[in-house]
Amino acid sequence: MQVGVNFGFGNLHENLSDAEMFRGEARLAVRVEELGFDSVWSVEHHFDDYSMCPDNLQFLTWVAAQTEHLKLGTAAVILPWHDPIRVAEKLIMLDILSEGRVLFGMGRGLSRKEYAAMRVEMGESRERFDEAAPMILRALETGVMAGEGPYYPQPETVLRPRPVQSFADRIYCVATSPDSIVSAVACRARLLAILTRPVDDTMDTFISYREQYRDAYELEAPPIAINVGLYCNEDGDVARERGDEIVLRFFYSNVDHYEMAGDHFRGIAGYQRYDEQAKMLREIGLENVAAGFAACALIGTPDELIEKLEHIREVMGSFELHVIPSFGGLPPPQAEASLELFAEEVLPIVSKFD
Repeated sequence: MQVGVNFGFGNLHENLSDAEMFRGEARLAVRVEELGFDSVWSVEHHFDDYSMCPDNLQFLTWVAAQTEHLKLGTAAVILPWHDPIRVAEKLIMLDILSEGRVLFGMGRGLSRKEYAAMRVEMGESRERFDEAAPMILRALETGVMAGEGPYYPQPETVLRPRPVQSFADRIYCVATSPDSIVSAVACRARLLAILTRPVDDTMDTFISYREQYRDAYELEAPPIAINVGLYCNEDGDVARERGDEIVLRFFYSNVDHYEMAGDHFRGIAGYQRYDEQAKMLREIGLENVAAGFAACALIGTPDELIEKLEHIREVMGSFELHVIPSFGGLPPPQAEASLELFAEEVLPIVSKFD
């Protein structure tokens, strides 16, 4: 099983500047290779304590220069905020410099405040994504970018430097809503899932992806990549006490950033599912939703985490795992110690999962 580490660059700390937080995350990302993980991933987020990495490809270029074998994943490039030709050029350049280590994850974004500052109409996100994604994927294979619009009219242009190898098995797509699953399958992408509920309660989405992929290509879908918060400690009581605190802090920051309890999704095309979720959240209360969010985090001793991951394998079958060690304001030394312990005692076991 492939196991990676995802960095969210949130600054929910009480005493760290943005620069201190960012340098700390970057230093830990470079350690991911020596700890034995397969890949490092970075989000794209803007303008908020919740998460801040305005250019994940720039960050991954910095990581690439200090590592040799680590795969470099975007989780994800938010396509409606970018010119497709620039995304393709950056991916090709980084893939050449890293000698083929890039994993391209893409998404369409969910935050109204980020869309507003980017001066992009949020209701156009689905159409923009569905137009940009195939343009980029064709360019990564052929070295030629072209598009008829309406959002990204692009005269046929040969990209230089040209791609040197296929990205066909290195494409990921963030998807949770039914229409996003359709788009992910259309891109022949691996599903990149951010768990907000236990896997047992998420299988309907995963099954839908697998069925649609099988119907489209007459092949079994590749393993789904799940992203989940991590806090590992030898002392179970300490793990649960600290883990509950950081998970709840992260959860409420997430709700605030995305305005998950708001009624604004109702009027935005392509976000109907989130309107339904917001209604449910208001009806059952934040506390109850937070409990489900906490239940899916990897919090506990090494043995407890192995048991949790074995359960996920029993429910899901084969999967890819991305752990998130720095979230919810967990102090950097504790995040690093947690990741080290996971690498020492859990990674050797779970990396052998089929």
